[in-house]
Amino acid sequence: QVHLVESGGGLVQAGGSLRLSCAASGSIFSINVMGWYRQAPGKQRELVAAITSGGSTNYADSVKGRFTISRDNAKNTVYLQMNSLKPEDTAVYYCNAELRGTTTPGRVYWGQGTQVTVSS
Repeated sequence: QVHLVESGGGLVQAGGSLRLSCAASGSIFSINVMGWYRQAPGKQRELVAAITSGGSTNYADSVKGRFTISRDNAKNTVYLQMNSLKPEDTAVYYCNAELRGTTTPGRVYWGQGTQVTVSS
């Protein structure tokens, strides 16, 4: 069994910062890509940022220069540092990991989501 547990969401004023964390636990053999997605009310879930095990990153255009994704491979944890937050960043943020379990084939796992609300 594999679990992804997110933390760090909350309410912040526009221009402020938040740091999200997501820890993967369980019977994990290897993790390839870890990432963050978000879903605002009435909108589709969208990719925010992703990072490979080697450290290559990919960002949505809307967050480039403001958000930074990083990971600690030893802790199976991915982080999202969010600066200069805007009201349009308000959404539920989901952690995502493409990983292989010790007894299961590779697949994508999702966290439960954490709410980020940016007030104007």
